[in-house]
Amino acid sequence: MFEKILIANRGEIACRIIRTCRRMGIRTVAVYSEADAGALHVQLADEACCIGKSAPAESYLRIGNVLDAAKKHGAQAIHPGYGFLSENAEFARRCSQSGIVFIGPSAEAIEQMGAKDQAKCVMENAGVPVVPGYKGAEQSPEFLHAEAEKIGYPLMIKAVLGGGGKGMRVVRKQTDFPEALESARNEARNAFGDDHVLLECFVSGPRHIEFQIFGDQHGNVIHLFERDCSLQRRHQKIIEESPSPFLDEKLRSKMANAAVAAAKAVKYTGAGTVEFIVGDDRKFFFMEMNTRLQVEHPVTEMITGLDLVEWQLRIAAGEKLPLSQKDVKQNGHAIETRIYAENPETGFLPSIGTLQRLAFPGLNHNSSADNRATIRIDSGVEQGGEISIHYDPLIAKLVVHADSRKQAIRTMQNALAQSGVLGVETNLGFLQSIMQHPDFEAAKTDTLFVDSNLESLLEENQDSVDWVCWGTAIACLLEDYAESETKAQESMEPCSPWNSLNNWRTGFPEPHRVQLRNQQGTETEVMIIKENNSFRILNETEGILVTVSRHGDLLDLSWNTKGLEEFGHHLLVLIHESQLLAVHEDGRTLFTRLDPLA
Repeated sequence: MFEKILIANRGEIACRIIRTCRRMGIRTVAVYSEADAGALHVQLADEACCIGKSAPAESYLRIGNVLDAAKKHGAQAIHPGYGFLSENAEFARRCSQSGIVFIGPSAEAIEQMGAKDQAKCVMENAGVPVVPGYKGAEQSPEFLHAEAEKIGYPLMIKAVLGGGGKGMRVVRKQTDFPEALESARNEARNAFGDDHVLLECFVSGPRHIEFQIFGDQHGNVIHLFERDCSLQRRHQKIIEESPSPFLDEKLRSKMANAAVAAAKAVKYTGAGTVEFIVGDDRKFFFMEMNTRLQVEHPVTEMITGLDLVEWQLRIAAGEKLPLSQKDVKQNGHAIETRIYAENPETGFLPSIGTLQRLAFPGLNHNSSADNRATIRIDSGVEQGGEISIHYDPLIAKLVVHADSRKQAIRTMQNALAQSGVLGVETNLGFLQSIMQHPDFEAAKTDTLFVDSNLESLLEENQDSVDWVCWGTAIACLLEDYAESETKAQESMEPCSPWNSLNNWRTGFPEPHRVQLRNQQGTETEVMIIKENNSFRILNETEGILVTVSRHGDLLDLSWNTKGLEEFGHHLLVLIHESQLLAVHEDGRTLFTRLDPLA
């Protein structure tokens, strides 16, 4: 086994790899750009080396800089993570030429699978079904238009190189083809330096289902079951789950066999993923093969109990696969949501800024999610960190595992209601909307679900619910009390009434007044009187006594109305200066606390 490896990546995947290396006693070398000098992965690694300026093209994509860092620090192997150089055949080849082990497949396998048109030819020869279409060398607009007429509409235009949804367009009618082709080519040229495209028949009711495969250097190849990645925005995954609720055992077995055949066709070693598109007629077709560890690999780890990074390391070190196919078991159900710094209201554009406050279940407070389930947070950022213009705006991956899909959905709903970020826009509310959508709960979603339901998924209650305003105001008051107590202890007269917020008056206490304004501009004044460990909310008709139990940022609120009906809710409140984020089971509200003296 290796004594030291270099991780040619950043963010959450670098942190993820470091965790396994620590457990295995392997020292790690982090590389970083100037923008990442204080990043979490740099702090966690045993050693670190700056490899260039902030832009990826001047740091993380510089093969020579990465190899120089590996040689300087005596790394025996390089783990590429995902993205950046992870599917760069030239990088894999130069690692080998430098006497450094590339923790991944051979350069030849990467090249074979790197171009979608070439990959489809390889798969056809291996007997793996591929989507009908055109994948030839002739690329003139006139010729491609004629080929599109033969295929029929709707169809897909796809960039031959790259991935991540770039250079992909759905064309539904003939008149849209020229503009879609030009747009796809421009995007592909900018992203991958190559504007070659292929055309594919559009599969009706498409579901994106992929199989995790592993091969070793001894000719063994197995699969670790599937992940359903159908929920996507802009052709990029945001929610993944396993097992796929769409597959029965017969179809699962056929697809698994096809995935293994695909890997064997290129003599694959290491971790890889074979992606299929499955129509509503239950026919499946090969899409592409990712020759690296996937972002969503924790889903597979949760249902199998295996550490895929450990498997990568062992296979790269020359060991055989740790298990045979019959020994790999699929247990329970796992769901992953990707939390991005982006604004769904503006077409999911990235949101840049400082992460002023971060909260995730089990990290900042006690989790009330089902204790029979497991919750996992994979993140490469920390509170006070920056979301930069230079890199992917992924904040964290929230993953849950439970005995059943129904239980896993409920656990994820609870976990999202206990997750919050202040400082940047996020897709957390959007993810909550999907998790609560009846079509998702009924497993009726495909890759078109988000686009088809975007308007309803973005709908939010424009009026702040009364109890959310109460809870937020109580959280403000608790912060005020804590700040007052700190100041009193630091003063010369800690018992002075001038250092107290108890609002005592002769006759009757003066209520505290907390003024809030939501994002829609609606202003609310909440009047509160503290009574022992409870808070009385004063309104026009009655005083409602709210009992509060606080666990860090999480408040458990309960109260009775005059009709003696009892209510209880959980509310996560994050506070940074005058900004407050209130998160609950039905959504989230951003407030500004108003200064009554301003």
